[in-house]
Amino acid sequence: MMAFLMGLKSISPAELRAQVEAERVNVYDVNSAQSWRKAHVPGARHLDPATFSAADLPADRTASLVFYCGNPMCRKAPTAAKRAKQMGYEDVKVMSAGITGWVGSNLPTETG
Repeated sequence: MMAFLMGLKSISPAELRAQVEAERVNVYDVNSAQSWRKAHVPGARHLDPATFSAADLPADRTASLVFYCGNPMCRKAPTAAKRAKQMGYEDVKVMSAGITGWVGSNLPTETG
């Protein structure tokens, strides 16, 4: 079931883990660098939600992108996802649970 947040598709931590394991998704953590170093979704790249450009994203505008931030109240991931859509990316989602929801689901994290 696909939920919508601020006009954006939302994905659960469990759904994202399945996509990460199938290597069918590009995951972006838009939390602070300090938060990203402490714990992030395995394979996630750190992006500054306010300054990233299309050069930071895949060249393929049909690639699947998922953005997340800290928790459901955080607005950085929806803001970053909207920017990616404005850049012409078609398959953009937000893991609205954020890293707290990922950790709360007892899913593995990486440090960096």
